[in-house]
Amino acid sequence: MSTSPQGPEPTDDALGHAEHTAPIHPQTEATAAVPPHQGKRSGPRRRWGDIAVASVLAAALSSGGTYAAVRAADSEAPAAAVSNSSNAAVQGSVVSLTGAQDWAAIASSVTPSVVSIDVAGQSGVGAGSGVIWDNQGHLVTNAHVVEGAQQLRVFLADGRSYSGKVVGTDVSTDLAVVKLDNVPANLTPITVGDDSALRVGDPVMAVGNPLGLSGTVTTGIVSALDRPVSTQGAATQQGSPASQVVTNAIQTSAAINPGNSGGALVDGAGHLVGINSSIAALPTAGQSQPGSIGIGFAIPSNEVKLIADQLIAHGSAQHAFLGVGLKDGEATVDGATLTGAQVQQVEDNSPAKAAGLQAGDLIVGIDGEAVPSATALVGQVRERGAGKQATLSYVRDGQKAEATVTLATRPDEG
Repeated sequence: MSTSPQGPEPTDDALGHAEHTAPIHPQTEATAAVPPHQGKRSGPRRRWGDIAVASVLAAALSSGGTYAAVRAADSEAPAAAVSNSSNAAVQGSVVSLTGAQDWAAIASSVTPSVVSIDVAGQSGVGAGSGVIWDNQGHLVTNAHVVEGAQQLRVFLADGRSYSGKVVGTDVSTDLAVVKLDNVPANLTPITVGDDSALRVGDPVMAVGNPLGLSGTVTTGIVSALDRPVSTQGAATQQGSPASQVVTNAIQTSAAINPGNSGGALVDGAGHLVGINSSIAALPTAGQSQPGSIGIGFAIPSNEVKLIADQLIAHGSAQHAFLGVGLKDGEATVDGATLTGAQVQQVEDNSPAKAAGLQAGDLIVGIDGEAVPSATALVGQVRERGAGKQATLSYVRDGQKAEATVTLATRPDEG
């Protein structure tokens, strides 16, 4: 699958939504020995008694819970389609005596904190991944992994399995929290790192359950940061159309495949820096299930913590609100053309209005980071909490200016 063609421009809708990606359709769970659309799995570990179902996971073009990203918003080229307790990870990068990254030590440290999640519902079965968040049995995964779940079975790295229930989901960020029904005493929570410390080129490892192969690790580097990526979100419980998920994602070359969704992306110290959520795919005739082509995306850990902690405490999450309608735009400053998020309208009584933003302004930066498109700004706003201040750089009448905005809670969430 390629990135989507130009469609309706993304808009904040005064709420931070993006509205320009192609729909993503449900796919069935597949293993190497099963045709992609049969949805059956062999072996006693994956059986669900007399439940006769097909897939419930809305993981388009990527069975087992890994999205295919339909647009990397800052590129015109087709897409090639902190926890309450910590584990025993060491401080700093883990290196061997030869000076090379000691991936074996990192894998040994992180794997006990990553789980496989089997899901059964009225319309199907599927599988994804998750990370152990705390000693109380909370797990973090993607919302699309647990969409429509009626039964959940969580498999720890040592083979033990437990039933679980969804505590809360946040479809706009594609994050969810699951809690084990019976909590063992010896869980190993993931150590949550700070994604803001990442640099392009840093080594990373993805850990998860690709294609039902639990405990799989793959390595690569951070290929890009703050990559605006838009995917189709899980449907809401009320049956309304699926929302768009807009993420300023970590792009990685570590192989991510169907089933990796909800799993861990860790840095060279074994600390969680992202939750794997989507992949890019090239269009291939007759191929309905994409695999890794070295372009995967993860939700940054600071955003994960912001949302997961709210889901654990309240079962829902609040989101930052700017209050503008946006489209992609450009402006000329000192003979140079700049691209960014053009303000089409400003809502009354909104943070944008209070900061003095006007229709026609072209927002080109936030807190010193470039904003090359409307989608990029939506992603930046979504990863910030309500009540946080941000400095917006914008162009008006050919002149650059700055405005400090205090983000508020969305009106429908207050």
